[in-house]
Amino acid sequence: MTNPRSLQKTFVSSLFVLIAHFAATEALAQPARPAPAPAPAAAKAATPAATAPLAIVGGRVHTGTGEVLEDATILVEKGLVQKIGKGLAVPAGVTTIDAKGAIVTPGFVDALTSIGLVEISLEDSTHDDDRGGKDPIRAAFRAADGYNPASTVVGITRAEGVTSAAVVPLGGLFSGQSAWADFDGDTRESALTAGPLALHVHLDGSLDGDRGGPAAALHLAREVFDDARTFQKNRAAWERNQSRPFAASRLDLEAVGDALAGRVPVVFHVDRASDILAAVALAKEFGLRPVIAGGAEAWKIAPRLAESKVPVIVNPLEPGPTTFDTLGMRNDNAALLHAAGVPVVITTNDTHNARKLRQVAGNAVRAGLPHAAAIAAITSAPAAALGLGAKYGTLAPGKVANLVVWSGDPLEIASRPLAVVIRGKKVDLGNRQSALFTRYRKLPIAR
Repeated sequence: MTNPRSLQKTFVSSLFVLIAHFAATEALAQPARPAPAPAPAAAKAATPAATAPLAIVGGRVHTGTGEVLEDATILVEKGLVQKIGKGLAVPAGVTTIDAKGAIVTPGFVDALTSIGLVEISLEDSTHDDDRGGKDPIRAAFRAADGYNPASTVVGITRAEGVTSAAVVPLGGLFSGQSAWADFDGDTRESALTAGPLALHVHLDGSLDGDRGGPAAALHLAREVFDDARTFQKNRAAWERNQSRPFAASRLDLEAVGDALAGRVPVVFHVDRASDILAAVALAKEFGLRPVIAGGAEAWKIAPRLAESKVPVIVNPLEPGPTTFDTLGMRNDNAALLHAAGVPVVITTNDTHNARKLRQVAGNAVRAGLPHAAAIAAITSAPAAALGLGAKYGTLAPGKVANLVVWSGDPLEIASRPLAVVIRGKKVDLGNRQSALFTRYRKLPIAR
């Protein structure tokens, strides 16, 4: 006899597919955009495709460093900022974006999303953000392998001024390696800039539902880092089957080895103050580059984090305590951390609502974070925390030309993007939502 629950799941899956197919017909009706020249997927810094020269003229430019330039001109060529300043001459024939009366910022960056990995949250077949299974060690799992640049979430998020994101895997203790995605490009190779970007370790929950919280997770994490260190020193013996057994597979140990060598930072997902300190101590023990994600109680230990120069990725709009690990959560967390000198990164920690990143940053300002610090927290700070500060996050000569021209203060929800430039190219702000709106606003209303 057929299982009714199985039939129900099959029906729901089919319904989701039909809805997605129906909505996609609008996208098919739109004129195709030319594909940019491909860039290496695993490059540590962006190598933008060759694009036509571009000038953004007359705007009030927030460089991302705290400096604001009035009536400035930005000259862009080959995907990079070439010059920025007041009174610059625009070469003949260069395409110009008039930014007079507008505000220009670096493109916004969300450091914790699964954009391009998840299409529909409640439909399992659209998830590429989790390796699955019960093994808590998934360090070798790469988000880059599942990234879909054609995801409808990309266009919707880009239309709100978010030009890049760290695409993060989920599941397990060591969930895997994130990648940096710029929200333009028709192929995985042309969209991704850095992969692996960071190794993600979750100390903020039990292990696959078994009893044991952050302490058990920390114990296993220490074992994995120790195994990877031993593996690096005695790989030849391991190849001859002459070493002790390890807690992780060869590929996982190699991925953890990249973190031990300092090639990628380790993002510890953890909330409770005591557990944050334990994660920082673990990082010091193994010579890691730690980043704290979540950090609900990070404000309690802000001086310690500032002393260690550990960046903290926070969401100032978390809806109050949700677990016993987040009892100390408060909405001025980002402001208190910044005041203590901690590098602060703001995130939505969401996929389908990453487009609201500026609204989240605006609420951090409401809670006391200086406006310039809030802009930095969604531009230069995420790039620096994840090791891409040399190329991303600020508007300066040699930096990747990801920028947004705004109608007003970008942290005010009444403002909107007038133009979005990614890797030196002005991109189309149309998306599936705008296409459906355009179509159905023309239909007569049934009475």
